[in-house]
Amino acid sequence: EFGAMADTQTLLSICDRVHIVLTRKDTLGEIHLVSSHFLEWRQILCAQANKTNRILELNGIGAENKLPVGVINVCLQLIPPLNESVAEDVLAAQLDLEHSKSTERERLFLIYAKQWWKEFLEIREEHRTRLVKIFGQDENGVNHPVFSFVQPLRSGRLLDTPREAARFVSLIGYDRHSVVGNTDRTEMWTHTHAFLARNCGDCENHSVLLCSLLLGFGLDAYVCIGTKGKNQIHSWVVTIGADDIFFWESLNGNRYQHISIDPDDPPLDKLSLNNIRHPYKTIGCLFNDKLFYANVQPTCNVDTCVFRLLDQSKWKAMSADAIASVNTPGLVLTAPMMPHLMSNTLDPIALSNDIEKQIRALIIQHRKDLGYTTQFDEHLSYLLSPALSSYELERVTGLSVGNEEFQEAVRRAVPNGHAFKGFPIQFVHKNARKAFVFSLKNNLCEEIVCCHGDQVRLAVRVRVFTYPENALATWMMFACRYKSVGSTK
Repeated sequence: EFGAMADTQTLLSICDRVHIVLTRKDTLGEIHLVSSHFLEWRQILCAQANKTNRILELNGIGAENKLPVGVINVCLQLIPPLNESVAEDVLAAQLDLEHSKSTERERLFLIYAKQWWKEFLEIREEHRTRLVKIFGQDENGVNHPVFSFVQPLRSGRLLDTPREAARFVSLIGYDRHSVVGNTDRTEMWTHTHAFLARNCGDCENHSVLLCSLLLGFGLDAYVCIGTKGKNQIHSWVVTIGADDIFFWESLNGNRYQHISIDPDDPPLDKLSLNNIRHPYKTIGCLFNDKLFYANVQPTCNVDTCVFRLLDQSKWKAMSADAIASVNTPGLVLTAPMMPHLMSNTLDPIALSNDIEKQIRALIIQHRKDLGYTTQFDEHLSYLLSPALSSYELERVTGLSVGNEEFQEAVRRAVPNGHAFKGFPIQFVHKNARKAFVFSLKNNLCEEIVCCHGDQVRLAVRVRVFTYPENALATWMMFACRYKSVGSTK
């Protein structure tokens, strides 16, 4: 019955653990992942009045996952309490049963995966070098099947379209996992909760989250593992429709249509080559929460790849039953969990005003150091707002709107004989000084900020767009108008 308290047997069977993530924010505002701990909470069912205190020793992450980083005291309480506590031997028997079943499922899948991999290598010797990744290591050093990181995720009313979801994921910071010493790139398939808590992660984390969101929107989405550019290992998302195939780059939100090229056809002309805009070079495998496919085509080149996944001459599939045996909630205790998205708690208007005030102060101080006075054109500053809204809308929808009105408004606001310069830029943080210093590295922005001469007026506008999990797009436009040299008007 809706709203009724779960009975003892139901509570005893809930094996989901509480995921505790510890982060640290440094003086620059950067968030670092310190610890990731999974807490078995059901001991409170045995405690008097279903209330207990526990001292937890938290370990580090990655290579430091065996080293303690601190101790926390956790108070657990069940509200309302049970009429009668669960006997400790009953709980112990339940935990032992779950552990043995989970371990057996993992053991059987490992046996299957080894046989599947052997068959894959027997198809073609060259397959040994293909990027077919079956397992990924999380922040605690635990290996999981990569498909277990993906789970369909519905965002409620926080995100309205798949493209808005792609924009949201692209606004989460990108940072490759670093290790001590000169070693090759080390992957860390961070749990999504830890990834969101840190608001930063590697391309695998972004791709998993984007794929989960696209699955939630009902698309046939898969995480792709392959290479881009100069053979750099990379992951992205592909959606396969009835007529079209699209690649989604989770780091920037771009979307590319895939058109397969027949290697036996004549070489493409320059125009056709220019239409292949995606950065991906090879693809080794793709997967979602229910399916896993390895590329067995003669070449793993993305441009010639055929995405007919049911064609066994093109793709080698894992058994859907084998995948389900270790990727169904409750069957494997260590399986990653997909959290619900949280709404943004930031006030975009207040934040926009605050950052803009700081940027103006930084401009005034910078020009003062150069010996220049500063005057702002308030009307021109206001007119920059539509452009910033248009830029963000274009990132979400791919459509450019409102540019004509913006240009007309600027034309009317700039006096005859005056020139106008504008420089838009976007950040994923709210650190005004950091944004200003970075912007000045651009020659056009430096020209605008340092502009001096006859009747110089500066303009600046900041517009913050908020997304779930306190992700944000901070747009800024620096602009100036000045009397053109040689003008007599």
